[in-house]
This record gives sequence, C-alpha cells and structure tokens, in this order.
Amino acid sequence: MHQARRDSLKYDASCRSPTLKKEDTEVTPVIIHQERQPPEPWPIYTSRSNSRWLKPFYGLNWLFAWTAHLLSRWVLLEVLEYLGTFSILIGVVFYFAESGDRVKQKHYQAWQVINTAQDRGGSGGRIEALQELNADRVPLVGIDLSDAFLQGLRLDHADLTRSNFGSADLRDSSFISARLEYAAFNSANLRGSALRKANLQHASFTDADLSGADLSGADLSGSRLDKADLRDANLEGVRWSGITSLKLSNIFRAKSLPAGFAQWALHHGAVSLESDEEWNSLQASAPRKAKSSEDGQ
Repeated sequence: MHQARRDSLKYDASCRSPTLKKEDTEVTPVIIHQERQPPEPWPIYTSRSNSRWLKPFYGLNWLFAWTAHLLSRWVLLEVLEYLGTFSILIGVVFYFAESGDRVKQKHYQAWQVINTAQDRGGSGGRIEALQELNADRVPLVGIDLSDAFLQGLRLDHADLTRSNFGSADLRDSSFISARLEYAAFNSANLRGSALRKANLQHASFTDADLSGADLSGADLSGSRLDKADLRDANLEGVRWSGITSLKLSNIFRAKSLPAGFAQWALHHGAVSLESDEEWNSLQASAPRKAKSSEDGQ
C-alpha cells in the first residue's frame, strides 16, 4: 500500500509543469549590430573536409567568414544600421503627412477623366471617376454628362444639383437619396433605375424613359414630366402635388400610385396607354393640334 502511494506521488510530480528559472523569463534585448567571432585557423577549418573537391568552397567560406568578422568591427556599419531603421520611421511619417496631397491628386485625375470625355459618347472612364469622387463626398454640382453611356452608374447620396444628364443612357443606375434639384434628364434613359427618396425638385424629365424606375419617396415638387414614360414605375409615397407639368406622360400600369394622383395626372394631360404605337401617334399629333389652335386664334 505504501509502495502504491509512493508511485502515485512520483506520477504527480512528473505531471507538474516545469519550474521556470529566472534566466528563462528574462527578455533578451534586441541587438541590431553584433561583432562576429573570427573563424578557426585554416588548417583546423579545412580538416573537416575529406574531399579535395570541397576545399575550394571551404576556402571561399573561410574568406567570407573573415570578411564578416572584420566588417562587424566597423562602427560605421552600426551607425548605418541605426540610420536605416530611422529612415523607415521617417518614411512612415511622410506617408501619412502627404496623404492629403495624394487624395487631391486622385480627385484631380478623376475630374480630368470626366472633363476630357465631355461631349463624347460612351463611358470614357467616367463611371469609375464619378463613383470615386462621390465615395469621397466630393460635390458634383453642375456636372455635364449629356449623351454619355453611364449604364449601371451608382451615385447614391450624391450632390448633383443642376447637373445635365440630357440624352444619357442611365439604365439600371442608382441615385438613392441623391440631391438632383434643377437637374436635367431630358430624353435620358432611366429604365429600371433607382431614384428612391431622391430630391428631384424642379428637375426636368421631358421625354425621359422612366419605365420600371423606382421613384418611391422621391420629391417631384416643381418637376416637369412632359412625355415621360412612367409605365411600371414605382411611385409609392412620391411628393407629387407640386409637379409643374406632365402632359402626355404615360402612367400606364404605374405601381403604388398615391391617392388622387392618377385622376389629377389624367386631368392635367397625362395618358394611360399600353401601346407604344398609340402613344407615339398621340405625341406626334399634339404639335399639330397646338398649331391649329394658335391659327384659330
């Protein structure tokens, strides 16, 4: 029984964690430069090799070892090592100090892309440039993007006051909560685009294609929607009471119309027609009717 107890105590002692000595817990200081020891004398060094073919390589290694030993005694090299570490610190400081200049340079290049491609068809890199500027909260007030191909453009929360998107291809684009007061979208293609909660006060959408667009919660006060295609558009919660004009705009199958909007729109010249042929014919006859009315007066 006593023997079993002694064996148990031995087992417990063997399972205990080893005791850490003081020297084991001490942190060794980082040595940037350390003097190297000289190599062994040549006869002793070469005696390790039994092959004569390896002796030339041993000789080179012995020479390099002596070179490393001699260079390690130069204080200049230690100073250079400290300067190299210090230069890294200086580089980091300058990197953050010049971050503002890099941002300005990036914005300048983005504006250069936009201005160079102005009055030209196609994207011309403008989609990426515009989205980059908007991501940095740069105002895009008064920008001219007429006739541009900008399909899939994403400018949510952008400030695009008084911008010109005339005849631009903006299909499937996004202007959620964007500021678009006094913006011009005449003859623009906004099919399937998102304009939720956008500020569209006094914006012009004459002859614009807004079919399938999401205008829910948008402010259309003072806007013009003459001949605009609003078929299948989502008009839930739009502020429409201040719309200036929507003559011959097509509201066929528009979704979630606010109470009273359909009656008011039809009374003020809007139409609800599924057929493109019928709608185009009605638009073509409108100028002739207006001219006949003027001649009668």
